[in-house]
Amino acid sequence: MSLLSMPFVETSADTGLHIAAFVVMVATIVLAAIGFWKIHELPMDKAHKSEHRQLGLITVLTWIGFIWHWVWVIAVIIAFTDFESAVRKIRDIWHTSSVESTQQLEESK
Repeated sequence: MSLLSMPFVETSADTGLHIAAFVVMVATIVLAAIGFWKIHELPMDKAHKSEHRQLGLITVLTWIGFIWHWVWVIAVIIAFTDFESAVRKIRDIWHTSSVESTQQLEESK
């Protein structure tokens, strides 16, 4: 065997290694596609589980997200944010600060 010869070339081991490499490559591509699909469906799954009011909007944004990926990010934000409680908290903060400022004005007189 010389230094320039290639081991396993045109033998049954060579064919077996090519088949194994092909199986690994196909499995990797399939698993990557399944993983991409699972991550892409994440906003819709979250919306279904939490019975989100904007389920239709999230579904449409998720499907449009296949073309424009920034739209998918908006779907994720909407799906994982509880806007009703956020608006209530903002309203309470706004109301509390306005009441406190009114009380401070009355006290300063």
